[in-house]
Amino acid sequence: MGVTLGFDPKRVYSALVLLPLLYVLTRHLPPVAFFVLITTTVLFAQWELLGLFFERRDLPRHALVVFPGALLLLIAMQWPAALGFSLALSITLVGLLCYQIGFAPSGNGHPAMFIFLFGILYVGYTFGHFLWLRNQHDGALLVLFVLLVTWAGDAAAYYVGKTWGVWPLAPRLSPKKTIEGFLGGLIAAPLIAWIGHLWFLPAVTPVDCLILGLLFTVLGLLGDLSESALKRSAGVKDSGSLIPGHGGMLDRIDSLLLNGPFFYYYMAFVR
Repeated sequence: MGVTLGFDPKRVYSALVLLPLLYVLTRHLPPVAFFVLITTTVLFAQWELLGLFFERRDLPRHALVVFPGALLLLIAMQWPAALGFSLALSITLVGLLCYQIGFAPSGNGHPAMFIFLFGILYVGYTFGHFLWLRNQHDGALLVLFVLLVTWAGDAAAYYVGKTWGVWPLAPRLSPKKTIEGFLGGLIAAPLIAWIGHLWFLPAVTPVDCLILGLLFTVLGLLGDLSESALKRSAGVKDSGSLIPGHGGMLDRIDSLLLNGPFFYYYMAFVR
């Protein structure tokens, strides 16, 4: 039986265009440019997340509530001296309560306020940890490290699964994910982390590379399957079609939503 390589040229072309741009924005431009990148990413992902719960005609007015809440949290994370995180969260909660009282929309039988708050925390707060990470010593390198290891592990899992995958990993949530692909990610991620250590981030030790590679793969899978559960409940395959070959913005960052915070706290408390 021959081996079929799961090669998707659109995925490669998108990466060739976006990755150099991401590198420049992260490494060579001022922090405000990185803030704009993170904010833009979060708002696109928030829009897609709202689309999983609500009718398209209602999205603009829902976004008028969710977007400011996410933006306030991101501003507080980037410039804590200008806006405290607790104050930003309090303002967001008051805004959501006022919207719930005034309009009381519902999505899938649940109060919209809870869906809005979940989205702000699930996407905005978790992904906002990259702002905290970027503001550390050698922060740009830390950001690039977690992106490199996470996405390389994802790519390894994808292509190993497409090529040799037989045993399904989570058939109810993501039928195409396989145990073989997951094992491929577990092997590739620590190796890529070690290459990153040799290449540009000596502060991360070889032992760290093993720990981070394994946990990035596990947490990335958890983030991926969590988004798959949301998409499954909405009856869609992808959260959007913004990035050719990858789906929507939320599809592209789902594995980073837990890895970013984990890496930030790992470096803060362990290193």
